[in-house]
Amino acid sequence: MSAPLLRVDRLTKRFGGLVAVDRISLEVRRDEIVGLIGPNGAGKTTLLRLITKILRPDAGSIVFRGADITALRPWEVVERGIAGTFQNMRPFRHLPIIANVMVPLVAPRARRGGEWVKSIEARAMDALEFVGISDMALEPAAALSQGDLKRLEVARAIATEPELLLLDEPLGGLNPAESELLARSIRRLHKGGRFGRLHSEGPAVLMIEHKLKELMAIVDRVIVVDYGSIIADGPPAEVVRNPKVIEAYLGSEHAAA
Repeated sequence: MSAPLLRVDRLTKRFGGLVAVDRISLEVRRDEIVGLIGPNGAGKTTLLRLITKILRPDAGSIVFRGADITALRPWEVVERGIAGTFQNMRPFRHLPIIANVMVPLVAPRARRGGEWVKSIEARAMDALEFVGISDMALEPAAALSQGDLKRLEVARAIATEPELLLLDEPLGGLNPAESELLARSIRRLHKGGRFGRLHSEGPAVLMIEHKLKELMAIVDRVIVVDYGSIIADGPPAEVVRNPKVIEAYLGSEHAAA
């Protein structure tokens, strides 16, 4: 078995007296889409922010492609091949939607790869087409609905052609048809679907999502977090029957039943 693409070892983050992430260890392999689930406040988003270096851990280490990236800064992590989306979206609201995607395409990582026979504008349009909002490319980002802003965030992330894609509730705000379409697009991207430079394999994905039906349909493995710690890790069908998981979501009475 090959070495993991990402390895997190005993990662810890405290906010005052609150331990948001409590000595979490996990691995993500190149050929996986991994779901990260758990009740609200379980520490999922904090974990992704630690991996992308938006937050610095109090203890533990993060290894990506065999190199320790624990001390790197956010833009250095992107340059190594990790990109992410988050719940608190911060687009350039007064710029056209396509310009929001063109910004990451001037980064060194994007300039080294990609189909440079195409213009930056054409590559940005590819990303917008991939997430389904290319028809709004020239509108200001401020005109987008909450759900479409989520899709814009995904387009901006995949524009850097990452090897590891971290997604924080990408289906939030989308209706059922839109959610299913974007979920399938994420799966297609992972499998090497067309976007920018053609890959034999797409990025590994670590994905937080509360829409469990759509999530379970595309993931290979599910990690469940509660109170900052991992309580389950395995195939979707196995995890949903785990008594600890049922208790975390529904309470001990339902778990016993």
